[in-house]
Amino acid sequence: MPALPQIQQSLNVSESAVGWMLTAFLLSASITTPILGRLGDMYGKDRLLMIVLVALAVGTLVSAIATSLPVMLFGRVIQGAGAGVFPLAFSIVRDEFPQQRVPGALGLISSLLGIGAGAGVVLAGIITQQLSYHWLFWFPLALIVLTAYLTWRYIPESPVKTPAQINYGAAALMTLGMSALLLGITETSTWGWGSPKTLGLLAIGAVIILLWIREELRSREPLVDMRMMGIRGVWTTNTAAFLIGVGMYSSFILLPEFVQSPASNGYGFGASVTVAGLYLLPATMAILIVGQMAGIIERRVGSRGALIGGTVFALACYVMLVADRSQPFEIYVAAGLLGIGIGLSFSAMANLIVENVRREQTGVATGMNAVTRTLGGAFGGQLAATLLASNLAANGIPNDSGFGLSFLMCLIALAAAFGFALYVPRRGAYTEPELVPLPEREGRAAERQAA
Repeated sequence: MPALPQIQQSLNVSESAVGWMLTAFLLSASITTPILGRLGDMYGKDRLLMIVLVALAVGTLVSAIATSLPVMLFGRVIQGAGAGVFPLAFSIVRDEFPQQRVPGALGLISSLLGIGAGAGVVLAGIITQQLSYHWLFWFPLALIVLTAYLTWRYIPESPVKTPAQINYGAAALMTLGMSALLLGITETSTWGWGSPKTLGLLAIGAVIILLWIREELRSREPLVDMRMMGIRGVWTTNTAAFLIGVGMYSSFILLPEFVQSPASNGYGFGASVTVAGLYLLPATMAILIVGQMAGIIERRVGSRGALIGGTVFALACYVMLVADRSQPFEIYVAAGLLGIGIGLSFSAMANLIVENVRREQTGVATGMNAVTRTLGGAFGGQLAATLLASNLAANGIPNDSGFGLSFLMCLIALAAAFGFALYVPRRGAYTEPELVPLPEREGRAAERQAA
């Protein structure tokens, strides 16, 4: 996000055109994440994780060398497959770790998603000001290549596979439906919420999604088992994920833009892009600390308690921002509260999904949870952008009431998430015994330990 103005200038394209860098990634990630999770359940998580990491490396390389928007967008679409890392990682942890260590491990991995998002905003301004936007891809590429090597070297073969056939009809309907919905949502800042194009795409997407659900219910081997999605612990967690996405991802847009607003407007602090990113540093640090404590928190209050607590901390953040945001320290405190909320919520949602589905459903179930969070983030971001655009000062800059309404929208979303968190059942539907390692897996484990 902070790098988009420089990329727009370098590629000599319009603001709406460069926005497709975000849209292309969101579309690709939303479509591929549940499919890759399902394929991992079918053919082996370690194999699919390697494929995803290689694809992510290729897409990052294409984006790093891109000097035109079409090439950049091609790389971003390939990068979208990288979102499949999370459901595959969750499945591997559930297969490989002792049962008592699974909640803490899932919590730590989940918190890394929030850390990455926060760190990206913090570092993007520094990198683009000191180097160029190309380095936003070169630096991650080195880490991706290293991660791919470590995955190949150390992650053992998947012990749990569910042989099945891919329902290509369901995959096509899901792709078309989600694409129409996301495209309609992400283009509202250009078309407007009441535009015939927006309403038409949203209506088409909703109809196709209903057809997809019907196809899945009738299928003997569904891509996404809708009966699983109807489990109370799953649908309540996914609904909370959507609402948390609305409230939390909007902050990565709203807070930097607010603090960069000139103080002469009567609000804002006139911060540079680099300093604006630093206002989110407390959130990143809080997510890191809470993520390290995920196992302890889960043992003390359980995943449901962690989700409830996460929504409460996030609510406190937006209560502060709605009530008073006139001093820099208030933004820092609010960001810290938000970070605690993200850390608790993200770790809890992964564990709640895992607690309520069978082992062979882990990949697709956690993938769908990630998709609902992404949809919520896209919806919240566009709604916040609409509220800002509808409340402009004479100089064309969003006024303070626009930010107030945006923060209030996030507060309402988090309040609703709190309600659904309370409705999550206290215990998951499934508690499965640990897997007995296969002889060949024991041999590979011994080799790794010796190495």
